[in-house]
Amino acid sequence: MPTGRIARLWHHSIRVAFCFLLSLHALGARAGEPPEHAPPPAKHISALTFGILPIGGPSESLTAWRPMLDDLSRILGLPVHSLSVSTYEGLAQALSEERVDFAFVSGRLALDAVIHDHMQVIAQLTRTNGSRGYYSVLLVAKDSPLHSIDDLMRQPGRLRYARGEVLSVSGYLVPETQLFANRRLDSDTFFTSVTVDNHQNNALAVANNEVDVATNNTADLERFAKRFPDQYARLRVLWTSSLIPHAVVVIRTDLPPELRERVTNALTSYAKGKNAQAELAKLQLIHDISGFTPTGNETLVPFADIEFNLDRRRAYSAQWVSEAAMQARLHKIDAEHQALVRQLMAPTSP
Repeated sequence: MPTGRIARLWHHSIRVAFCFLLSLHALGARAGEPPEHAPPPAKHISALTFGILPIGGPSESLTAWRPMLDDLSRILGLPVHSLSVSTYEGLAQALSEERVDFAFVSGRLALDAVIHDHMQVIAQLTRTNGSRGYYSVLLVAKDSPLHSIDDLMRQPGRLRYARGEVLSVSGYLVPETQLFANRRLDSDTFFTSVTVDNHQNNALAVANNEVDVATNNTADLERFAKRFPDQYARLRVLWTSSLIPHAVVVIRTDLPPELRERVTNALTSYAKGKNAQAELAKLQLIHDISGFTPTGNETLVPFADIEFNLDRRRAYSAQWVSEAAMQARLHKIDAEHQALVRQLMAPTSP
């Protein structure tokens, strides 16, 4: 074959190959790029980080949870690190920044985590006494002249108040909903002064006559009585709320399904097998916990209802340019609540 013809054939082959590559490029099949909307590659998990709801101080919480987390690490075959913060806001930020993989949280924090942070509920704590939940309380000094909520409501602008953060169910949301919002009041303006702290410090503030009234809850109050018996003896419960479901454990939904299932099984079987007594003793270090029961996002419906009622009562007490404007706001609150309940009740993947 003549040399010129070979050269022409070779150049023709190169052009064909080049056109073929261009067509692939036009179809979006470029080498090394995943198809559009393809799921992200599975994460390689070499360790897990557990976020801890602040109970007392951060170091106290870390010490209390560490024995159980060490057991979980051995069961899962993965290091389990812990992150304990001093505030609910700090834990909420850690969840939103994906600095924790699973966490022990209040119902309100869990609600935000499920809605905004790609997490799901996998377990709920159980207590030794078999209770289904706990109660928010208002504390006063034992010798306080306040003996009823009516006594309290007759003292606008005269009393010092200590409450929890806005994400605290028992420290803020429940008393705000059940006591103040339905009276068209706001606790932040009803009292002469308002301080925000954790349950332990708020109880100490009442006992030491630094405030007149403080929020707390029955579970934390039991713990307080053991740690500070003298200060506890100076306290009296002025008001008790309706039942609040126990705290839950949430986990990231972008963790491998097999790992999520293993974590759920490890948690919900803890203190129930051959080492039950030793494991139960470790749980008792935390908060009189007897174990964890499997559950899902539907557990958060009562907390969605709390937010719903609070939003409606605030809408009723706000100033509106017209009745139609208020009704439009109420309609929006109703629609958003119904959509949220449907989301929480929908089945979740393992």
